[in-house]
Amino acid sequence: MDTQQNRREHMNIVIVGHVDHGKSTVIGRLLADTGALPQGKLEQIREMCRRNDKPFEYAFLLDALKDERSQGITIDTARCFFHTKKRQYIIIDAPGHIEFLKNMITGASRAAAALLVIDAHEGVQENSRRHGYMLAMLGIRQICVMVNKMDLVDYDRAVYERIEAQYSDFLKEIGVAPEGFIPVSAREGDNIARRSGRMPWYAGPTVLDMLDEFHTPGSLENLPLRMPVQDVYKFTHGDSRRIIAGTVETGTLRAGDEVVFYPSGKRTRVNRVEPMRSDEAEGVASAGYAAGFTMTEQIYVRRGELCARAGETPPKVASRMRASLFWLGRAPMVPGKTYFLKTGSAKVECRLEKILSVMDASSLHRVEKREVDRHEVAECVLAASKLVAFDDTGDLAATNRFVIVDDYEISGGGIFSEALPEAEDAHAAGRCAWQTGDVSPAERARLLGQRPRMLLLSGPDAEALRETAAALERRLLEAGRPAYYLGVAPSAGPGERAATLAELPERARLLMNAGALVIATAVDLTPEEEDALRMHVSSDRIEARWLGGACPLDWPVLPAGGAAEAVWAQWAAD
Repeated sequence: MDTQQNRREHMNIVIVGHVDHGKSTVIGRLLADTGALPQGKLEQIREMCRRNDKPFEYAFLLDALKDERSQGITIDTARCFFHTKKRQYIIIDAPGHIEFLKNMITGASRAAAALLVIDAHEGVQENSRRHGYMLAMLGIRQICVMVNKMDLVDYDRAVYERIEAQYSDFLKEIGVAPEGFIPVSAREGDNIARRSGRMPWYAGPTVLDMLDEFHTPGSLENLPLRMPVQDVYKFTHGDSRRIIAGTVETGTLRAGDEVVFYPSGKRTRVNRVEPMRSDEAEGVASAGYAAGFTMTEQIYVRRGELCARAGETPPKVASRMRASLFWLGRAPMVPGKTYFLKTGSAKVECRLEKILSVMDASSLHRVEKREVDRHEVAECVLAASKLVAFDDTGDLAATNRFVIVDDYEISGGGIFSEALPEAEDAHAAGRCAWQTGDVSPAERARLLGQRPRMLLLSGPDAEALRETAAALERRLLEAGRPAYYLGVAPSAGPGERAATLAELPERARLLMNAGALVIATAVDLTPEEEDALRMHVSSDRIEARWLGGACPLDWPVLPAGGAAEAVWAQWAAD
């Protein structure tokens, strides 16, 4: 039996809908009618209700929290396991109350298909629409709508057909074609696991039949590789490995693969995939599993980069994105305020640049607003403080989604829909149209007899940095090697330092394009400042060295004396 169950397909199903429309009752009845409950569970709940003088509810089979039973609502997402002859299911019962919308989204984000419940007596409610829209935003297109509590309307066909027409029109507006509508009474068991004799006018599938009609999504292993970098591990005591670690969200990773890290664009090859579990095959990491790998070429990579395979569809890279966003924060989301955007393992500052439209969940009309209020859905433009790697297709859901953090709380989230170009006023150079000659970088390097690159020097002593850089610049020039020294003034205030560091990559690129060796210095460079520099200058053109004291970065350390000579010896031979 166990072997047979292991061979079955697996699928996650979420049940959503307005509060008190009967989601938990549907699941409870389904489990009870198919014998999927643990032995004695049904009798235990019936006895509990009898002792407390409460009417028995099938929802109590799932609502395990004490305050949920007392209030009659689902607060957290409840999960249960269930199987048919075709597949095994994890059924997620998501809360319907608007105050627990975040919990509903969390549950739905793990599902491949959804059952949406509407009360036949109450009809389509605001949360019925809101939940349908959230499912569409999360990329769930397999949706079956159950019109529940048909017993309360005497199994009236006209009531069912009116709700079916109304909600079908709504789903059509948001681009969703439902798999079907089913009239049910979860309390009485009509059309849940067995066809009802009380509704002879309905000839479609039962809920149990519909579950097996859902199709299983394609394997995540067949999609392009996406592995957000969680950390880089280094070892000591003779072990020189640097392991890039993260979870493979889609695709597979094998030794020998050429990989690209975004948004930096750095490339290397996988030397060896390090098994993270005792049962994992060495040399390959599959979607859904944590993985680590060493590189054939040691490049500088930090948490937040997105690893993809060269030759496959790359992610989008931009600092401005069009997005569909739902807001859950108590305070409205407003343009100009600084928030944090998290996608994959990346976390960057962002702001709401423009609100394109806000959807009124009651009327479905899109309106123009100056802010996004709690529980509203908006089409908007987000502007991040630096480049972000993401996908704009629901097939790659893990890297298509994001959350917004406000005051240390997750206050919103959504999906990316488009990468946008830089704003016209983002950089003065963006308004210029330059022409260049026919000398290629490789030809220029050959003619000048050197490979242009940048030496990035940092350390605690500003004067030592200046003296080393100036001495190296003079030594190179005297030898006929074009060189230029750019130093961030140690007296610069925080704003001036940030502005100078932001301008440094562009100036360095121009000098390197002219064939020069660039020596750049900055006192006590932080990891965040280094990341920003490396976002705009290819890592194979940067050589970083730390001068004096303990180095907080992953850099080689120059000797306290004769630093300029040490670098000269290397560059003179290159």
